[in-house]
Amino acid sequence: MLTQRVLRVVFKRINPRLQLLGVERLAWYDLQAPLRATGDSGGDRLSYQRACELIVEAFHEFSAELGEFGELALKQSWIEAENRSGKRQGGFCTGFPTKGESRIFTTFTETRDSMSTLAHELGHAYHSYVLRDQPIYLQQYPMNLAETASTFAEAVLADVMLREAKSPAEEAALLDGMLADAVTFLMNIYCRFLFEDEFYRQRVKGEIPTEQLHELMTAAQQRAYCDQLSADGWYPQFWVSKLHFYISELPFYNFPYTFGYLLSLGVYSLAGSSQGSFPDEYRNLLVATGRERTEDAVRNAFGCDLTEPDFWERSLDVIAGRIERFLAATEGAVS
Repeated sequence: MLTQRVLRVVFKRINPRLQLLGVERLAWYDLQAPLRATGDSGGDRLSYQRACELIVEAFHEFSAELGEFGELALKQSWIEAENRSGKRQGGFCTGFPTKGESRIFTTFTETRDSMSTLAHELGHAYHSYVLRDQPIYLQQYPMNLAETASTFAEAVLADVMLREAKSPAEEAALLDGMLADAVTFLMNIYCRFLFEDEFYRQRVKGEIPTEQLHELMTAAQQRAYCDQLSADGWYPQFWVSKLHFYISELPFYNFPYTFGYLLSLGVYSLAGSSQGSFPDEYRNLLVATGRERTEDAVRNAFGCDLTEPDFWERSLDVIAGRIERFLAATEGAVS
């Protein structure tokens, strides 16, 4: 049932995107294309200083501790964000438990997406920060819970940005970026899992030729995206470009992202019913990740049962709400 709802929720985004991009059927590269037709160019330069200010403001709105932590990380120069020749894109956060500090590597390209990446990495760093006084072996947590903290920080920023959007065009562009994330976590990540699963099944039989790898990747994409892209719109070479496939000590480095994404949305949806105690409950969850099973940590912090579909339905409700808001914001552009 959840799988069917995921498909209904995500595909509801497709029709307006087809019209806004002026295509009959989407290709792989259309999934991330900017929506110029909304009237928001998405190209306005966002300085690093302004991005940091927006993140800190959003963090402070969530809780004093999160905001103060953001200020600390910036003041202490924990972040290396210069955009220079030869430096790769993306982001990475690593902790120094004995110092109670973290370091963030990212490349800031003066875009909203770069700002979101920075918030994501600061979410990782905050996770380590609240665990800094725990015994060293209780500061380690599974990857699915690491991705929960990072995507949660992105959601905190995104909510503030949406509320302060100055036009339907800006609102639509922000929402489209959030929905692109939903497609990534619920379909792109899934296709990576399907590819890797089939790769290991085939690898026991011997070496896998390049063309067969292309075929495995195309088949995985077609299944994950329910064959909804154009016939020539798939990306058979995706396995070549995705770094995660080459981290040999971390097989199936895909599931934690989807799990963490849905868990963070479900947790975030509880904020409105917490009567002001939510930031503390969220902090308790992060602290518990080093000593409790995921199911127990969420149950003890929020009283939610991850073994039942109700919690995960909450996560999809958040995505569905964003889609409805996106449809309303783009109504004039697609009519």
